[in-house]
Amino acid sequence: MHDPSAPYHAHVYYTADSRPAAAGLRDRLLASIATRDPIGVLYVGELRDHAVGPHPQPQFELHFHQGNLPRILPVLEAAGLTVLVHPLTDDDLADHTTLAHWIGTPIELDVAPLDPPGMNQGIARFGRTDF
Repeated sequence: MHDPSAPYHAHVYYTADSRPAAAGLRDRLLASIATRDPIGVLYVGELRDHAVGPHPQPQFELHFHQGNLPRILPVLEAAGLTVLVHPLTDDDLADHTTLAHWIGTPIELDVAPLDPPGMNQGIARFGRTDF
């Protein structure tokens, strides 16, 4: 069922070489929040230059509602980076695997740190904080 207010995350991955592109995208997303641009991003996290949680390489995350996917996906696709887009449900493993959508070349996640079914700490952090 499509719920436009359902919470979503995207994780934008980068390497040392692509960090400037990731930083530029992050700045653009932050500016969209500051100017109330209709792209619909609610929160943009810090550039994490190390592995964190299930993410084995540097990344930053952004939060938005499912209804904004049509506006956000083209921006992420145009960046030329690898991006994991997923819902936030009560199944953290499924969110990062079977329910996930990849832009660019998928990377193998470390699923060991993900919350067990029925619990998802990402929901509690939605729109407020990243890792």
